[in-house]
Amino acid sequence: MKTEILKPTEENLILAAEMIRAGELVAFPTETVYGLGADGLNKSAREKIYIAKGRPSEKPLTLHVADLEQVERVAKISPTAEKLFEKFCPGPLTIILPKNKNLPDFVTNDLESVGIRFPANETALKFIKFSGCPIAASSANISGETPPKNSQEVLKNLNGRIKIILDGGECQFGISSTIIDLSFDIPKILRIGTISVDEIKKFLNIEG
Repeated sequence: MKTEILKPTEENLILAAEMIRAGELVAFPTETVYGLGADGLNKSAREKIYIAKGRPSEKPLTLHVADLEQVERVAKISPTAEKLFEKFCPGPLTIILPKNKNLPDFVTNDLESVGIRFPANETALKFIKFSGCPIAASSANISGETPPKNSQEVLKNLNGRIKIILDGGECQFGISSTIIDLSFDIPKILRIGTISVDEIKKFLNIEG
């Protein structure tokens, strides 16, 4: 398989979206790191991410969305989640929410929650909108390697494993998103990323 690096022209974004709808993989930029995406509601497409990365099959994938309407289709938005979306999104924050009952179990690896990411990157947002579906994604690297910050690093990791890399230049931050779990009563920060723990705690008025 030949891997191509494409500039994010409208024509190429439409091509990438068509590939997503056809069940293929596309690497794309975000403000944190490059992601490897597939149609989040297509079971066989999602499985290709695990194969391409060598990612353990039990690890769930985050759904990348372009607006809150897409969030509402897949997850239950609590008042706390609504506040976080309003404050930090689009931005480098992944929010884990209770999934909607109509969301197939394969989307969440049989978990009752789903991770949502609303990236603050123009190329990513256009790509997701053109695709017309939430994009399941993980960082665009071989599992265990450093997440890529530019298209050449993606190519080094995944050359011959995927067809298209959308080249959005160097990522703004170069480190992964902060993850907060709101699927239980008490918010829990699972990964420290671009947004600091203190910033989130101060905003939500969480002590400790």
